[in-house]
Amino acid sequence: MWPDRRLIDLFGTEFPIVQAPMAGAMDQELAIAAAKAGALGSLPCAMLSADKARDQVNIFRQQVSAPVSMNFFAHTPTALDPAREAAWRTRLAPYYKEQGLDPAMPLPSAARAPFDAAMCEVVETLKPEIVSFHFGLPDDKLLARVKAAGCIVIASATIVKEAVWLEERGVDAIIAQGAEAGGHRSMFFTDDIATQPGTFALVPQMVDAVRVPVIAAGGIADGRGIAAAFALGAAGVQIGTAYLRCPESRVSPIIRKNLAQAQDGMTAITNVMTGRAARGIVNRAMRELGPVTADTPGFPHASAAFGPLKAAAEKTGNADFTNLWAGQSVALTHEMPATELTQALAGAALRRLSQMAG
Repeated sequence: MWPDRRLIDLFGTEFPIVQAPMAGAMDQELAIAAAKAGALGSLPCAMLSADKARDQVNIFRQQVSAPVSMNFFAHTPTALDPAREAAWRTRLAPYYKEQGLDPAMPLPSAARAPFDAAMCEVVETLKPEIVSFHFGLPDDKLLARVKAAGCIVIASATIVKEAVWLEERGVDAIIAQGAEAGGHRSMFFTDDIATQPGTFALVPQMVDAVRVPVIAAGGIADGRGIAAAFALGAAGVQIGTAYLRCPESRVSPIIRKNLAQAQDGMTAITNVMTGRAARGIVNRAMRELGPVTADTPGFPHASAAFGPLKAAAEKTGNADFTNLWAGQSVALTHEMPATELTQALAGAALRRLSQMAG
């Protein structure tokens, strides 16, 4: 038995496991497979149009009778700074020339939009059981509309102060995202990555500070990590990196190769790919441009210039400019279908919790 059933009861899932929404790395197939096995399936919508988000939810509901979470970004967009953009492109120009690209070529805009009225209408129409937010929360009016639609609201916090703020605004559960986590930090009160707590330091402090269930995230990739999170007071876990190696994820073969070869000391937090801090496997761009630099355009504009470089480099079989988002437990992951992974995680955690209970 799970020692804390609050999250299971809140979500209506079999297991207190949230399959992390990973924008650009997955679609409904991974969410469906995780949900079929008893986890909360999550759909990342920050890089989708309203129509595409609607389509993915509809496909999910046709395939499985289970709750679904729609995930959105709640960042404040950074205004384009032409001088900063030009300086960044100048810095990347040698790489463009090396790849046979024109440094002055037109670039597409970065597709990472914050939650807005159009997406709120989608939520009101579809009424997903859960709506989750990254980088804080949308404005009070939009948040009120989401709650009025009957959705459970969850959001990520990287420090206790953020968690308290989320609870004060009516969030139903909080994801404690530690420094070990792959992908973007959900920081919204600070951008100081040097002081971000690790998951197992953050979780008990957050549990002590809020009344709502806390979901541990970051560095958890097996049953031992899940059991440890419960021992520290978490009511559930969110797992991302382990699901990237499932056949249902949408990562490219070159990313899969890097995930399979990664060891414990091979990830770092960087801002060179998108202009915002995120953890990934260290590659050439991170080594030579950062991993952290003050020169990048604001989020998400920095990512636009990496698109052509990524595409060109991947054609020659390397990931020099690919954002290889992954957490510190990447070496604990395995290739297996998401349904099997979910069941294996839950089974191993329950056995470990039983042993701990003595």
